[in-house]
Amino acid sequence: MPYVTSTRTSTASTDVRTGFGIPGYAHPLLAPTEWGELTRPGTPLHWVVLNVADGPGSRPDPHCLEAAGRLRNAGVRVLGHLDSTYGARTFGELVSDAQRYLDWYQVDGFLLDRCPTERGSLPEIRRTVTTLRAIRDDAHIVLGHGTHPYPGYAETADQLVTFAGPWSDYRWSQVAEWTADHPPERFCHFVHGLPRPHLDEALRIARWQGASTIYFTDRTDRGGRTDPWETMPGYWDEIVSRIGTGVSE
Repeated sequence: MPYVTSTRTSTASTDVRTGFGIPGYAHPLLAPTEWGELTRPGTPLHWVVLNVADGPGSRPDPHCLEAAGRLRNAGVRVLGHLDSTYGARTFGELVSDAQRYLDWYQVDGFLLDRCPTERGSLPEIRRTVTTLRAIRDDAHIVLGHGTHPYPGYAETADQLVTFAGPWSDYRWSQVAEWTADHPPERFCHFVHGLPRPHLDEALRIARWQGASTIYFTDRTDRGGRTDPWETMPGYWDEIVSRIGTGVSE
């Protein structure tokens, strides 16, 4: 199969536990079930992204504060959503948003979404990440490229999102060879439009490509008109059960 390459033949035999990275559900008032499910004991969560209003918003939101507080009290890492807009957002804008997330929601780190991928943008992203770590001790930093970036980005953040897109692309995707130099806990895959019958296949792809943080959903983006990550997949209970008991080969 196209996604099985020689660079990841050892990954299937490791003890790395797969878990969820939640890209960002809708506002807690619009998705109360989703936010409630995240605090269910035993749910294999690596982190949850809080996206108040395409960022932290203009003032503290009590509903988001409550949701974030429940997660943090349950020991779940909460990340603030920062939109890099592929490098169009300025350093000052990103750091200002990050500071509001810290002041209002006490987040544990950040997802730098729509992160650039090219080598030339790396110094500015490195500068941003260095500042984020300075304003928040032990910040967990995820770079949301959505594809394989220039390899140097892997030295900058804790995790990289190296795939974000539809199942129709994911099932034929190939992993970049340089990722074999890093452990699976460094990589995340987000897949939408994934039908339930292909769930096992998608889990195997993630495992063989070396990504231990995942989010799979049967929701679609309807041609770019909707956000597929805002609601819970129809097979949430099933995938929680499968990941919680380990992924079979």
